[in-house]
Amino acid sequence: MSMPTQGSGVDPGYHPAGAPHTADEVRGSSLGELMRSVTTDLSTLMRQEVELAKAEIRQEGKKAGKAAGLFGGAGFGGYMVALFVSIAVWQFLDNVMDSGLAALIVAVLWAVVAAVLYSMAKKNAERIRGLKQTNDSVQRIPDALKPHPEGVTR
Repeated sequence: MSMPTQGSGVDPGYHPAGAPHTADEVRGSSLGELMRSVTTDLSTLMRQEVELAKAEIRQEGKKAGKAAGLFGGAGFGGYMVALFVSIAVWQFLDNVMDSGLAALIVAVLWAVVAAVLYSMAKKNAERIRGLKQTNDSVQRIPDALKPHPEGVTR
């Protein structure tokens, strides 16, 4: 009794996702096999897109978290400096004018600072780029996979 010979273990009709098929392979395939191939390729594409988006979100999230922590610490330090400088300016002006007027002058100065900081923050917020790589990758999905409702008849 002879042992059956073993091949490479890979089905000769098997193609990894994204591998091109020859015209003869497509002609020799049943509709079910072609649908299975398309479904597998589409599923792989969607999984890869989701993984890309998750990796990009993690990467950008780490950067944003670190920056937020540093901004928070700098903000608290700046708040303490601003508080004590404001008290010092208020006391200095109190020697020259009424205490209420001195406090009002310090408050107006802080209103101007707040307006400038708000303007700068708004400009920076408009520059947030989002998921650029994922968006670029999704834009390259072939048109054949995108719905074309105008060409569909029922």
